Amino acid sequence: MGDAIFQLVVFGLLILGSISFTLFIRRLLVNVSYKNQRLNNIEQKLDIIIEKIEKENSSN
Repeated sequence: MGDAIFQLVVFGLLILGSISFTLFIRRLLVNVSYKNQRLNNIEQKLDIIIEKIEKENSSN
């Protein structure tokens, strides 16, 4: 009886560990894609600012 309980506890811990690891990796991937999206937006805004500055300098 004790062996069965021990096996259930170990099996439960293995399942819990694998679920936790999967959710951790998923969260990392979501954060990376969000950061990449923000960086792309910042780059686009900087490009617009640089173009405006270049137009301003060329007109002077």
